[in-house]
Amino acid sequence: MSEAENNQLHAYLPILRGYKLLKFCYFILVVSLYSCGDTKTDKTTEVQSTETSIETVETLPVKSKTILCFGDSITAGYGLDDTNDAYPALLQHTIDSLQLDFTVINSGVSGETSAGGKSRIDWVIKQAPTVFLLELGANDGLRGVPLTETRANLQAIIDVVKNKSPKSIIVLAGMELPPNMGLEYTTEFRKLFADLAAKNNIAFIPFILKDVGGIASLNQRDGIHPNVAGHKLVADTVWEVLQPLVL
Repeated sequence: MSEAENNQLHAYLPILRGYKLLKFCYFILVVSLYSCGDTKTDKTTEVQSTETSIETVETLPVKSKTILCFGDSITAGYGLDDTNDAYPALLQHTIDSLQLDFTVINSGVSGETSAGGKSRIDWVIKQAPTVFLLELGANDGLRGVPLTETRANLQAIIDVVKNKSPKSIIVLAGMELPPNMGLEYTTEFRKLFADLAAKNNIAFIPFILKDVGGIASLNQRDGIHPNVAGHKLVADTVWEVLQPLVL
């Protein structure tokens, strides 16, 4: 090879190297794009799988009927370590065992009076329950609230339910007071609930603490609020009235 040809070859070497480098970069680019395409496909598949899972969850059957327990500390399960031991939760267990289409809602507030219930009923009744269980009045009696006031408040609650949720079945839970409140007051207090139930033609539980009230072994230390065993009996008492309404 002549010196001139050798010099010409050396002149083209950088161009050849550049061409080889360009081909190598092009190869890397193609591989990268291909990999990105696979990743995109995988992500799309993952999103589709997630959407399918969500759709499956949304199509699960939801209970359409409700039983709303509107009350005081007895309904709320005051003093229990677990509110799942309170009678509303026990009612739910019974209902589930019978595979009935009902959800029990615990709307109990400890210390609630009939006046307090009257003040919050407009908001609570927006849930339009299938069954509305009214359990209030005990705190009125223990505080010596005039019976005319308790009666008026309970009637006002019943009226709101009838007007704003006319399809709701109303159940009134009766209450009794300990004898130290005086014979006349306790007698009239007991009668108040029976009169309201008859006047409004609604289902009636004569005494929600039947076989529990005044029995030390079935109540907490305060002698007023049922313990776990007591709530089981309360649930049985309530179920006797609820059962024909939900079956």
